Amino acid sequence: MFCCGQRFVLSLRESQRLLRHRIEMSLLPARRDGNRFLNPVPTEVGGFSLMLKIGPQFFLGAAARSPKHPLGPFHTDPRVYATGPASGLRITWFGHASSLIEMDGIRVLVDPVWDERAAPTQWAGPKRFFPPPLALEDLPPIDAIIISHDHYDHLGAGTIRRLARMESTRRARWITTLGLRNILSNFGVRPDACEELNWTEHVQIGSVVVTALPARHFSGRSAFNRFETLWASFALLGPRHRVYFGADSGEWPGFHDIGERFGPFDLTMLEIGASNPLWADIHMGPAGAVRSFGALGGQGLLMPIHWGLFDLALHHWTQPIEHIFTVEHLKLWSPTPGVPCEVVSGEEIRSEWWRPTSR
Repeated sequence: MFCCGQRFVLSLRESQRLLRHRIEMSLLPARRDGNRFLNPVPTEVGGFSLMLKIGPQFFLGAAARSPKHPLGPFHTDPRVYATGPASGLRITWFGHASSLIEMDGIRVLVDPVWDERAAPTQWAGPKRFFPPPLALEDLPPIDAIIISHDHYDHLGAGTIRRLARMESTRRARWITTLGLRNILSNFGVRPDACEELNWTEHVQIGSVVVTALPARHFSGRSAFNRFETLWASFALLGPRHRVYFGADSGEWPGFHDIGERFGPFDLTMLEIGASNPLWADIHMGPAGAVRSFGALGGQGLLMPIHWGLFDLALHHWTQPIEHIFTVEHLKLWSPTPGVPCEVVSGEEIRSEWWRPTSR
């Protein structure tokens, strides 16, 4: 017969096994319905009817959605990159989702968009609020470039064409999602340099393992090819640091599982802008980012991304960051655009570059 202690050990082992099983069931490779990828949970994206609903608000509220006065100037001193980060982790945020992650000996450029507009053309569509703080040609040597999905605010054609020709990216591996190799190759990226990942697949860059993970979003560079390429978030796990790049996503239960399996994270990069209750399934917004940060484990620092550069929604352009700044007991890491900043455990950055009094 089992004694109480034996039953407890078996019960604990069974609970751990069930937990691992639940995590494995949540974090699965992406599935398709025909040629369309599916979200990890049922998701409402919206279509023509949604456009009819927001039309009046879109045209009547345009003035508040963009800065009234020029921002910056913001400037990155490229000489900083001659010396590696003392902490082992340094981030340069260029605005929106575009960032340079220097982590445990490698450099990863994330969703680079230097284009003037997040649109199919450069004469119409959402225009940058400020110029890029760093010229592409001044980037240091890059080990990897992550493209999370094919939307124009994350994949700029002009930017990709220039990066594909640059000496500093000649040895870089392009890490992206299923279906994007053809798009990138059309913009000049060598197909053999491109790693397409499904959710849960990974690739190693130096000492860092980069894993593509589910996100609750969608894809498409027109209204006629939605869901045909995959979208993803990414976990970057090195020997000293762990970073989660959430890319674009609505809230979903899998954040808890990602935190359990890949955390705790030193830095969690989550979107706060371009949100609205009408499309909360695909953009979490600032309140959702706070909840998702907690679901991911709530450890380390929260870096708000996907704000401050393009007018992509109906809210005032500073509303997302204003909301985040009011949240109590939140370890926030929000730097000035273009300033390379070390990530140090427990040390917040709360730049107020976006406030009129700071300019």
